[in-house]
Amino acid sequence: MIGRLLHKSDFERVLAVPPCSRSAHFAVHYLQARPGTPGKPASAMLCTDDAPVPDGPVDNLPGGHWLGSVIPKRHAARSVTRNMLRWQVHAAMERHLQQLRPGLWLVRLRQPFARKTF
Repeated sequence: MIGRLLHKSDFERVLAVPPCSRSAHFAVHYLQARPGTPGKPASAMLCTDDAPVPDGPVDNLPGGHWLGSVIPKRHAARSVTRNMLRWQVHAAMERHLQQLRPGLWLVRLRQPFARKTF
């Protein structure tokens, strides 16, 4: 199962990393991490700060893969087109999930498709 990137901070973290793959139209960013907790200040001192941190995940988040997509309106003006691209990106990730490393994945549309071609 694939989780979704939902928070702005996660998108910013993944976009700060150079793309690991590019094509004529897309760029793929990857970060070996887990989604952050939004709204929780990083500098907040907790009473459990000195407690040992477990190595593995302690929650029931999906299998360690999270996907986000950035499809700007300037490259795909119609919402139908943007949604179709998001669904196709999600389906492609599901097909190749076994070969992908766990972490945060982001697919970004870099330039528009020619309307006459597609």
